[in-house]
Amino acid sequence: MSIRVLIVDDHAIVRHGLCRSIQQQEDMEVVGEASDGHAAVSMARELTPTVILMDVSMPALNGIEATRAVLRESPGSRVIALSMHSAKRYVQEMFRAGASGYILKDCEFDELVQTIRMIAGGQTYVSPSISRIVVESHACDGDPEEKENAFSVLTQREREVLQLMAEGHSTKQIAMHLYISPKTVEAHRLRIMNKLDIDNVALLTKYAIQEGLTPPEP
Repeated sequence: MSIRVLIVDDHAIVRHGLCRSIQQQEDMEVVGEASDGHAAVSMARELTPTVILMDVSMPALNGIEATRAVLRESPGSRVIALSMHSAKRYVQEMFRAGASGYILKDCEFDELVQTIRMIAGGQTYVSPSISRIVVESHACDGDPEEKENAFSVLTQREREVLQLMAEGHSTKQIAMHLYISPKTVEAHRLRIMNKLDIDNVALLTKYAIQEGLTPPEP
């Protein structure tokens, strides 16, 4: 039976290139392409892919939050982070979200294909260049002296609101996007500012980019 692959990336040229290459593998089938985290969640629920190639930095809903949501909706699927980022915070949080693999976008295609097969077979995989980060992250888990970050300080909903704020969405737009009331958005905004001790949007945006919640402006 073919390995069913869902490709999630906000760049169309990346999705299409991966799709063409993966489709050439006799044991693989691309069942869908999603351009953002929200689409990934709904497509994973509908298509139940074997493996999901998940970009980490995407607007509206980043790959870390999308991975959490995807695995709730499609627990039989396995996620491979496919990212240009090798920083510890991205690697660490993707694995905490439930990813089974993390591979960098500058890898050879043969490495990606082998990773897909390994993950589909129940194994895990990390690009050799970032394996040290994974070891260090496991060693730090549960360490009370580990530096706090957005994923430990803010709730999932607060992170979603912060990402949308940082991307320039208004209170009304955020409310529509998350299917909550503007009043609830304002309450989340206030809690975010209090928790982070940051009282202006420019600094909140900088914080969201530093923490990997939203991609920096190209």
